[in-house]
Formats: sequence, structure tokens, C-alpha cells
Amino acid sequence: MPMGHTATAQAGSGGLTATEHRLANGLRVVLSEDHLTPVAAVCLWYDVGSRHEVKGRTGLAHLFEHLMFQGSAQVKGNGHFELVQGAGGSLNGTTSFERTNYFETMPAHQVELALWLEADRMGSLLSALDEESMENQRDVVKNERRQRYDNVPYGTAFEKLTALSYPEGHPYHHTPIGSMADLDAATLEDARAFFRTYYAPNNAVLSVVGDIDPEQTLAWIEKYFGSIPSHDGKQPPRDGTLPDIIGEELREEIHEEVPARALMAAYRLPHDGTREADAADLALTVLGGGESSRLHNRLVRRDRTAVAAGFGLLRLAGAPSLGWLDVKTSAGVEVP
Repeated sequence: MPMGHTATAQAGSGGLTATEHRLANGLRVVLSEDHLTPVAAVCLWYDVGSRHEVKGRTGLAHLFEHLMFQGSAQVKGNGHFELVQGAGGSLNGTTSFERTNYFETMPAHQVELALWLEADRMGSLLSALDEESMENQRDVVKNERRQRYDNVPYGTAFEKLTALSYPEGHPYHHTPIGSMADLDAATLEDARAFFRTYYAPNNAVLSVVGDIDPEQTLAWIEKYFGSIPSHDGKQPPRDGTLPDIIGEELREEIHEEVPARALMAAYRLPHDGTREADAADLALTVLGGGESSRLHNRLVRRDRTAVAAGFGLLRLAGAPSLGWLDVKTSAGVEVP
């Protein structure tokens, strides 16, 4: 076993096993060996999302997801995409309220490349981050906001539901996309400070799953990530505690040019990590998860009072989870 890290016993579930290790710099590593196909997935999760942002600087977590693909010390420009795709792999990243993650799915013999790429940007992104890449990705994110939120029917509905469900000043009051004003106000130094605070090995979990040799994989991880220093500048996230029940109906009527009238409702549900959250997830899937669900069968197929109907669930650990109902009514049908 390489120096400088500790390992925990294997955990098994459904025929799969996993081992967890921790490097001396705090990076948690989870390895799971599965030789079903000659493919392996690398996923790096950072404990930072929109809940960690403060008023006036919303959208930084999501902006940084984009900046992470703008090159690092050894990888210039779009090199992350070019190297992974050139090796036959795929890659992406996502930002949510509570975490940001980056992932590659690689042919098994190219896992080392993915690990090196992730380590290079964790350890050296600041050397490549400049005004040009900042402006470039600021514009990309603003355009994403226009395309997915501001200029599409019902695009801002989820933002409005979130703002009603979590009161002003609450860490979950705003969504990860951020506001146009805050995106415009973000400076290069804001981005650098954000990276220094949150993009540290002791604030991350690295998982590698698939057709791997765990001993060799761990040696590569130690080689590429082991020398990256930890950072202790992260402050505890703001308290997300709320009563389990809102206590009253909060209602907002929006008048816009849209294809059909819509009824959208949000509900506070149990925290992620609890059996109650698992039960809520199962119940909402049965009630409104896809075209085989009870809600879709009743309103769309049988009654024909709606053209779309379903439930969604945002599982949250730092605040009550959020379940939401989305019904688009048929022509002539009034929204209750």
C-alpha cells in the first residue's frame, strides 16, 4: 500500500464491492472493481454548490464548472475535451445546490489519462485562469441562462418555486444558474478566491468504478493527487434548517405567452439520507415519474385534461428536499 493514506474495509452491495481510502492531503478515494465490460468511470465530486454562495455572488459554482474545462498548467484550451474524446472516452460536469462533479467514462486502458487530467486541473487551474477565459465562460453561462430559463416557456418556473419554498436569505433560495446581474459582477479575483477555497483535495471525493486493477489505480491516484496541498479556508455552509411544513399555501400567478396553462406546485419533503426521503422518492416515482405513472395515465391518457403531468424530486441534505408537481393543461381546461 502506498505511503500517506489510510484504507477502510470493503463494503458490499448487490454483488458489487467498494473500498475507501484517504490520502494524506484529505482526498477521499472510492474504488469498485467490475470487469463486466472493458470500461471504467472516473468521477470527482467537490463539496460545493449554490448553497455555499452568498447574496450578490450567485452563480459562481456553476460558472466555475465551465472554467474547469478551459485548460490547466499542462493542458491548454479545450485540451480536456480533445484528450478524453481522442482516447475514446466521454466527459462532462454538473452543478447542483450541494455539489459540483466532473466525470469521464474511459476505455479501461485509458483510466490513467483521466486521473492525470483531473489532478492537473485540481492542482494547477489557477495558472491558466485569466480574463479571457473568464469572459468567454461568463458569456457561455449567460447564454445558457437565456436558452434554458429566460427565453423558453415555463423556464423560470422552477426558480420561482424554489424562491417560494426557501425564504429570502436562505442558502437554497436561489438556483445554481445564478442571476444575470451577479454573473456580470463576478470578477477574476472572485473566481480565483472561489477556487482556492473549495477546489482542494480535502473537499473532494474521487471514485473510480469499472474494469480496473485497484492496486494500480490507487498508485496512480497517489502519484497524481498526492502532492496537491489541502486547504482549510472553507467556512461551514449557512444553516438550512426550516420547519418540515411551510405552514400556509404560497401562491403566485404568472401571466405569459405559453403554449398551455400550467399548474406547478412545490412541497417540502424529508432530508436526503433518511428512509423517509427514500419513501418519498419511491412514492413520487409511482405517482408521477414518466408516462407509465398514475398521474400521467389519469390526466393525460384517461381524462385528457392535460398534455403533460408529472412529479419531480430534488433530494437535499442541508435543507428539506423539494418535491414538485408539473401539469400542463389541455386547451380550454382551467387551472384550479
